Amino acid sequence: MIRVRDDPGWITIGGAEDRPALAFQQVEDYRPPQWPGQEVPQQAHLDVRVKDLNEAERQVLEIGATSLNRGTDAFRVYLDPAGHPFCLVQW
Repeated sequence: MIRVRDDPGWITIGGAEDRPALAFQQVEDYRPPQWPGQEVPQQAHLDVRVKDLNEAERQVLEIGATSLNRGTDAFRVYLDPAGHPFCLVQW
């Protein structure tokens, strides 16, 4: 496994520019999920790396995402049609 990025509170692993990477964020006061119960639901948040934020935003909105109007010049936050959050990121 190759560490692509290793920033405070984050680690991203992957291989190369042409392949996906997987990032993990440290969470204060983490409580592990309960399964199959939902008192502490399972959580996953995807960041999708894109070359052009404006074009990617147009595409995800066209297929049903909702913009939360949050983010920076490097990322934007959305909900998928079922309400799961995800980000488009550019670095």
